[in-house]
Amino acid sequence: MKKFITTVKNIFSIEDLRIRILNTVGLLIVFRIGSFVVLPGVDPSLLGEAATGIFGLIDTFLGGSFSRASIFGLGIMPYISASIVLQLLTVGVPYFQKLQKEGESGRKRINQITRILTILITFAQGIGYITATIPDEAIVIDKTLFMVSGLILLTSGTMFCMWIGEKITEKGIGNGISMLIMIGIISALPGAIISESLSKGGGGILLLILEAVILFFVVVGVVALTEAVRRIPVQYAKQVVGGKVYGGQRQYIPIKVNASGVMPIIFAQSLMFLPALIAQIWAENSDIAAYIGTTFSDFTSWQYNLVFAIMIILFTFFYTAITVNPEQIAEDMKRNGGFVPGIKPGAPTSEFIDNIISRITLPGSILLALVAIMPAFAIIAGVSGEFAQFYGGTSLLIMVGVILDTLRQIESYLLMRHYEGMMKSGNMKNDPSSFAVA
Repeated sequence: MKKFITTVKNIFSIEDLRIRILNTVGLLIVFRIGSFVVLPGVDPSLLGEAATGIFGLIDTFLGGSFSRASIFGLGIMPYISASIVLQLLTVGVPYFQKLQKEGESGRKRINQITRILTILITFAQGIGYITATIPDEAIVIDKTLFMVSGLILLTSGTMFCMWIGEKITEKGIGNGISMLIMIGIISALPGAIISESLSKGGGGILLLILEAVILFFVVVGVVALTEAVRRIPVQYAKQVVGGKVYGGQRQYIPIKVNASGVMPIIFAQSLMFLPALIAQIWAENSDIAAYIGTTFSDFTSWQYNLVFAIMIILFTFFYTAITVNPEQIAEDMKRNGGFVPGIKPGAPTSEFIDNIISRITLPGSILLALVAIMPAFAIIAGVSGEFAQFYGGTSLLIMVGVILDTLRQIESYLLMRHYEGMMKSGNMKNDPSSFAVA
């Protein structure tokens, strides 16, 4: 405890770090206040029940602003959608591949295209959002006027959220966009804990403590999965430049076991609602369709979780393949005079790296699938749905990833000022890859 208090004092004794933390907190408060500002022309008391399904997932990311018909009702999600589209285009479209290789100018052009695409996606999603989630009886003004004003405000809200995220990245601490998603998820945690404690009653305190202990070990496992890497040794040849000898040392290329992050879960979760949706169309005329609709509407059923896990494994391989390029890694190593000991530069190195990625992606994808279905096991074990979402899935992975990234940035500030890091032992102090896979 004494070390923790000393570390906090050291953090706030660094002026630049203190200002960044205060900027981050201030901007996050503005974001949370905006999530409670309802669109003009809407009666909040007539909005109906909380969002469920894919809408419930989005509502979790946005801290409840989706179900409240807030001016931040779409939040940062259109920007994330636009970023994913651009990321996929840079893999398959030569024009975007060229922009990616142009350095700073290319990055600025991609950012401009992303912003334009964000506005278009926000307009499209805004129409669906107003039509599908806001009941007619909740609209107290002319519907056409509400549609026009609502689209303008939702688009402005999304762009303002994007600005907040960029300002946090520039003048705050951590990745701004990720911080906005994380704060939305964490905002539901106090209510979930209160709901869980009330559901257990006075005699369920021991059971609540047991659930908290299990949650702690689940978080530890997710941290290990997030940080686990396979280190590939790279030897650099000695070079003499201006009478000085450069290179000759051995370094490592860290290949993450979970290189795809949360994207496979997001992709799979988006598709898991299709079977139930399609089956509802033929449910009245087909017993099989009715069975499929009932089964895939229950995310605690073994059929749902089996298909969900298989899709996550497949999407993990797909997303890893488009984000980690062994040929590019091998080419960069060759250009810088590096080589893997015992492996020839060029194509053999690329094949060697590709084989390693394939071997570590399989266990990584299985563990990722297990994390994704953990909330279902928690609900079956008697945990309330609100609290169970923190036992795994997208929410827990995002929180762990953002918190670790933020801690690393704070750690770097402390070490630059010659203060002791936040962790007295462990690898985070010297190496961002805390868990190495042999």
